[in-house]
Amino acid sequence: MPKPILRLALRWLVSSLGLWIAANLLSTNITYKSVYVIIVAGLILAIINTIIKPILIILSLPAIVVTLGLFMVIINGLTVYLASRLYTPLHITNFWAAIFAGIVIGLVNYLVGAIIEK
Repeated sequence: MPKPILRLALRWLVSSLGLWIAANLLSTNITYKSVYVIIVAGLILAIINTIIKPILIILSLPAIVVTLGLFMVIINGLTVYLASRLYTPLHITNFWAAIFAGIVIGLVNYLVGAIIEK
């Protein structure tokens, strides 16, 4: 299997796992009907993170530098919120819930990356 496909599959898995954890932590703000919704939303989020997130980072580089990287939390929340708007079976009530979900997905991504590197 080529490396880019493997990398996208890993992002998909991590995004789905992070969304599932965030949805269970914020069950009043993030709703979904089945695990299938989380899996598809994880794929959409992985594609957004692969294509759109680098563009957002480049465009908001001054804000990232001024806030010493804290603006990345807003970008992560924006990508999660965009995924919920593109795939309506995943419903996120407000932007703050999307920011929290972005933080959870980032933590899961960090933990999975740390485990894989060992």
